[in-house]
Amino acid sequence: MPKLPFPQGRAHDLACLGRLAVDLYAQQFGSRLEDARSFSMYLGGSSANLAFGVARLGCRSAMISRVGDEQMGRFLLERLQAEGCDTSQVQIDKDRLTAQVLLGLKDRDTFPLLFMRENCADMALDAAAISEDFIAQCRALAITGTHLSTDGTRAAAHKALEAARRHGTVTVLDIDYRPVLWGLTGRGAGENRFVDDAGVTRQLQQSLPLFDLLVGTEEEFFIAGGVANDIIASLHAVRALCPAATMVVKRGALGCCVIEGDVPDDIDAAPTYRGERVEVLNVLGAGDAFLSGLMASLLQGKDWAESTKVANACGAIVVSRHACSAAMPTPAELAHWFGGSRNPKVDADEQLAHLHRVTAARPSWQDLCVMAFDHRSQFYDIARAAGAAESRIPALKKLLVQAAEQVERSRWLQGHTGVLIDGGDYGRDALASATGRGWWVGRPVELPGSRPLRFDGTRSIGSALVHWPTEQVVKCLVHYHPDDHFALRLEQEQTVLELWEATRASGNELLLEIIPPKAMTPDGTADAAVLRAVKRFYNLGVKPEWWKLAPMQEQGWRDLEALITERDRHCRGAVILGLNQPLDFLASSFANATNPIVKGFMVGRTLWADASLKWFKGEIDDAALIDEVARNFAVLVDAWRSRHTAQRAAA
Repeated sequence: MPKLPFPQGRAHDLACLGRLAVDLYAQQFGSRLEDARSFSMYLGGSSANLAFGVARLGCRSAMISRVGDEQMGRFLLERLQAEGCDTSQVQIDKDRLTAQVLLGLKDRDTFPLLFMRENCADMALDAAAISEDFIAQCRALAITGTHLSTDGTRAAAHKALEAARRHGTVTVLDIDYRPVLWGLTGRGAGENRFVDDAGVTRQLQQSLPLFDLLVGTEEEFFIAGGVANDIIASLHAVRALCPAATMVVKRGALGCCVIEGDVPDDIDAAPTYRGERVEVLNVLGAGDAFLSGLMASLLQGKDWAESTKVANACGAIVVSRHACSAAMPTPAELAHWFGGSRNPKVDADEQLAHLHRVTAARPSWQDLCVMAFDHRSQFYDIARAAGAAESRIPALKKLLVQAAEQVERSRWLQGHTGVLIDGGDYGRDALASATGRGWWVGRPVELPGSRPLRFDGTRSIGSALVHWPTEQVVKCLVHYHPDDHFALRLEQEQTVLELWEATRASGNELLLEIIPPKAMTPDGTADAAVLRAVKRFYNLGVKPEWWKLAPMQEQGWRDLEALITERDRHCRGAVILGLNQPLDFLASSFANATNPIVKGFMVGRTLWADASLKWFKGEIDDAALIDEVARNFAVLVDAWRSRHTAQRAAA
C-alpha cells in the first residue's frame, strides 16, 4: 500500500491551493489562436481543476485561492460549488480581476496558451487569511508550483504547508512548471513547458522538503532537481532533499513511475504503470486529470496499481475532449471504461459521451410544476378573437411570468418552478426575464403544427442552439405515430436525430413531447401508441433527458418506467402535458401519476386562455390577470402535491 498516512475522520479529503482562473477555449480546431472566432468558457487553473476533478470522483474537496469580486469570480465559485467543492476558503479580491487564460487547439502538437494573469486575484493570495483550523480538518493539501514563484504566494503556501505538517495533513506538490508564469519567456509563449533556470530550481528546492508526495513530468523533475535532460540525476537531487517523499513521474502514453524509496539507475527500472493509448484532441489538462484520478483513488484507499490505473484513464479521457475541468470523467464513466465494452476510439464511444452528460453534477428536479406558454398561434388567435393588437402578446407573456413567480412564493415552490416560453417575437422578453432565476426553463424549437416536423425560424438547429443559454431546455413537440407511413415516419425520425445530435453538441437538455395524431389513436389505444413511440426513439439511439406525454393510466406509467429503466436509467423522467383539458380533469388525472417516473406537469392553455381573452378585451387589468392565472396554477400545484392522497381516496 502507498506510504502516505492519510488521517481519517476529517471534514475534507483534499484542499487545493493555487491557480483558479477562467479558461477560454477556442472552438475552432486546427486554427491559430489569432484566427479563433469563438470561445467556450470553463473553470480552469491547475489547482482548481484538481479540486473539481476529485470532487467529481466522489471526494470532499476544498479550494484555497482568490478571485475577483466580479462575474468571472462568481462563475468559478458557482462551478466549484455545483460539483460539491467547498469554497469557503476562496478569498474575494476587491481590487484585482480574476485570472483568465486563452487556449487554442492548432494540431496534435500545438496548443497555444495566453495567460492573462497580470496582477490577477489568485496571485494575490493573502497568507494572513489562511486558516490553520481549516487545514487541520483536511486529510491532504495539494499546492501548485506556480504559487511558489512569488514572495506573496510562497508565503501563503508555506503557511498552509506548515499548518499541514503540524496536523498530520499529507502534503502534495503538483510541480506544474510553466516558464511563462515564472517570467522566463515572452507572454505569448505560454505553451512552452521547459526552460532551464537555476533560480527556479533554487526557489523550488527551498520548498521541496515540506512535501510528502511530488508529482510531475520528466521535464518538471528536471527543473525541480536542477539537472536538465537527466531524469535520474534530477530524481537523486530531489531525493536528497526529500528522503521520505514519494515521487510520481508522469511519462505520457508510457504511463507513470512511482518511486517510494531509492532512485533506480534507470527510469525504466522504477515501478511503472502503463498508460492508455488514445487519439489526442487536446493535451491541455491531461496532467490535472491524471492527478485528480490519482488523488481520489489514494484517498479512497486504493493501492498504487489501482490508483495509477484510474489516473491514466482520467488523463486519456480528458485528452480526447475539448475542455479540462468540464471533461473530467465521473465514476460511471470509469466503470464503463473498465467494463470491457468501450469503443477503442474514445470520441466515438456514444455510451461514454452519454454517461458524461447524465452522471456529472446537474440540478435535481422533482415535483416539477411548469406553466407552459410557449404557444404562438394560440395567442395570436386569442388576440384576434378579442380584436386586440398582436403587439400586445409580449406584454401578456411577461405578466404570465409574474403569475408563475406569485405561485412560487405562495406555494413555496422554490426549486420546483418551471416555465415553457418561446424565444421569438412573442416570448423573447418573457424568456429573458425567466432565465437566471433558478427555474426550470424550456423553449420550443418545432414549427407549430408541422407534420412532418420542421424547426421554427431556422433550417440549421445546431447553428441556432449556439446562441441559447445552456440552462434552457430544448422542447420539441412531434406529432408522431409508429404506424405512420414509412416515408413520413423516417423523415420525422431523421429530424429528431438531427436535434438530438445538436443538443449533444450544445449542452442543452432535450425534452421530447410525443403526441400521436387523434385519427390514429381510437379510444383506449393512445397509451400503447405513445409507449411504442418512446421505444422507437430509444431504438434509434435518442435518449432525451425528458419525455413530455399526455396523462396515462397507471399501467401506462408502469410500462414507461420499465422501458426507461431498461433503456436509459439516467433519464430525468416524464412530465404530463395538458392538451387544453379542463382544470378539474387534469387535477383528477394526477391521481394516476404516482409512479416515480412522473416528475411533474407542464400545462398551458388550461391556465391562461380564458384570462388572456378577458385581458385582451380590457375586461380585467394586469393584476387581475396575474391573480386569475396564479389561482389556476395553484390548483394544479395543490393537486399534484396531494395526488397520493387522492389515489388512496379513490381506491
